[in-house]
Amino acid sequence: MTELLTKETFLKKVFNFEDNKEWKFEGDKPCIIDFYADWCGPCKMVAPILEELSEEYKGKIDIYKVDTEAEQELSAAFGIRSIPSMLFCPGGEQPQMAQGALPKHNLEQIIEDVLKVKKPSKV
Repeated sequence: MTELLTKETFLKKVFNFEDNKEWKFEGDKPCIIDFYADWCGPCKMVAPILEELSEEYKGKIDIYKVDTEAEQELSAAFGIRSIPSMLFCPGGEQPQMAQGALPKHNLEQIIEDVLKVKKPSKV
């Protein structure tokens, strides 16, 4: 299940950019943050894929959503100019941004390469 973040929850769960100039990840496992808007067609295409991934990688990664309309300050802090944009936060390393509606296999590749999380095997 993807979780909607506000600025307040983002500061606690991902990165407190008000207190830290340098990236300091606050989460306990790697995460993906999907910057989206309700009116965005490509965002609607990505949403069910992210839901699937959140089930498949349950307990291994967190998947969050940020509504760019409601959280403009948060979007501005990350320089979001086009949506969907996804921020991949591996934990101890710098996060990486990807833009556009990526297909599932691309997202799985990024999860493996950037977040260093292997796809759980089907039982």
